[in-house]
Amino acid sequence: MSQLKDVLKPGLARPLAVGGGVLAVIAALLPWVTYKFAQYGGDNYPAAASLQFFDAPFQLEGYRLHTLILGVVVVVVALAPVPARHRVLRALGWGLVAVGVINTVFAAVEGGGLGAVTAADGAIAFGGFACVVAGVLAILAGIAGGIEHVHVWRAKVATPVAYLVLLVSFVVLLLLVAMMLNAGGQGGVGNPYAGPIFLSLLGFLAGALGALHGVGLTGWISKLSDQHKVFSVAVLVLCALALPFTEAGTDYWMTTAANIGIYAATAIGLNIVVGLAGLLDLGYVAFLGIGAFVAANFSGAAAAAFGVELPFVLAAIIAAVVAGIFGAIVGSPTLRVRGDYLAIVTLAFGEIFKKAAQNNIGGLTGGANAIPNVPPINWFGQSFDKSLTIGSLELPSGVLYYVLIIVLVALVMVVFANLKNARIGRAWIAIREDEDAARAMGIKTGQAKILAFLIGATLAGLAGAVFAHKTSTVAYDSFQFIESVTLLAAVILGGMGSIPGAVLGAALLLVLPEKLREFSDYRLMLFGLALILIMRFRPQGLVPDRHRRAELADEGAEGVPIEELNVHDTPGGSTAVAR
Repeated sequence: MSQLKDVLKPGLARPLAVGGGVLAVIAALLPWVTYKFAQYGGDNYPAAASLQFFDAPFQLEGYRLHTLILGVVVVVVALAPVPARHRVLRALGWGLVAVGVINTVFAAVEGGGLGAVTAADGAIAFGGFACVVAGVLAILAGIAGGIEHVHVWRAKVATPVAYLVLLVSFVVLLLLVAMMLNAGGQGGVGNPYAGPIFLSLLGFLAGALGALHGVGLTGWISKLSDQHKVFSVAVLVLCALALPFTEAGTDYWMTTAANIGIYAATAIGLNIVVGLAGLLDLGYVAFLGIGAFVAANFSGAAAAAFGVELPFVLAAIIAAVVAGIFGAIVGSPTLRVRGDYLAIVTLAFGEIFKKAAQNNIGGLTGGANAIPNVPPINWFGQSFDKSLTIGSLELPSGVLYYVLIIVLVALVMVVFANLKNARIGRAWIAIREDEDAARAMGIKTGQAKILAFLIGATLAGLAGAVFAHKTSTVAYDSFQFIESVTLLAAVILGGMGSIPGAVLGAALLLVLPEKLREFSDYRLMLFGLALILIMRFRPQGLVPDRHRRAELADEGAEGVPIEELNVHDTPGGSTAVAR
């Protein structure tokens, strides 16, 4: 970066940016796929399957639309007095590069190679290449202009204005989520090109969000959200409940969203153990399984060990209590071990649970036959697995499970937030930072660690009870070691100690594999590559906790870069003044 900065003079920043933006606009109008790939894709590929230039088949959708918008914004940013202009240009440039690379790679793999001259009109698929070049020019413009810090908005706004800003922001977020889930049409289900369209949209949104972060908008909204937490949580819950009324309100995505909610609630519980207390747990999915099996045995299923059918609420409470007891038992060895040894203990517990469930210990798990036909939740005569009709509006099946999961996640979030801000939460954070120092300060570290395992396991058991009734079949192979790894990845990816981070991490880890099914053999490779890139460039997580962000991003607790603080300031202090 420094070598490029020496070569690129500041006077080149604006010409490079304008040139990159104009080239991106031109790229949006060029052919994007070869003739062979166009024939292969046909009309099912809305991201510019046509080779025509301004003719009737021309479609300004998908890659072309993303490229056009980013190109126009690059030109505007280059010419207008935008805060942190060159940081914004770099973000937009990387968005263009992502969109161009995704298209060219996919077209090369599926279409027999790019650059092939078509037999129809001699057009060459230059669109993706031009998009990449445009992105590189924008990045070079940002480097030439210098490395800038994120712009900080320090203006205070009245409460009604803050409410309006938050409301608009969360509604836009809801629409973006629905757009991403529906990328490729009909939720992307059955469309072999939904994967690359979804990835292109992700690249586009990454560039746009990077630009908004550069000008300080996202940080300002986050600060407003912290100042008005109750209103923010209420609006977020309402937006989540409104998702079934959007284009993503299909049977498929309601089922997927409910699964995401179950994993999110479980990940928040794991966040107590790993994110707050710093205790590495590699067998956490076992608590989800314990809750599921306990609830299934009290559900009245034919294969259940107990011949009783308890109401769901009572069965869920019993499942949570039993899982919590096992959590305390597993947490007991933490009094003697830590670090890698603790990871081995928890890993062993997860394997013991799986083998016990597989061998039907005590006749409680059904063994290889599992516990099938667990009845769905039924409240007030309405089965949760059936569609719901409200007046003339018919909502998809599974929407009631989705609503229940929203309530469950909100409840778990409240528990986590209160624990984190309480005395026990501060004790957990102290143990995570330095257990010996915490003990020297009078913290009873043994009791605190056992309590972390107990509460985390209780929340997982509660989620497991919902899981049992929703899936209708509880089998031991649903709780493999890889599931514990997925939950741990969700916590780290979203941000350790962060409530929305755990939800976002769980959502990404479940949605990305679904949207990448079209890549077949390349799916897991792309999925792994995405995780590596996120951890490389965002080690603190996508939505980091304030303290974690300060540790890993050289920022103060309020998100202000350390080098911008005065000598007498402390991170998070109110006297921080940007230069």
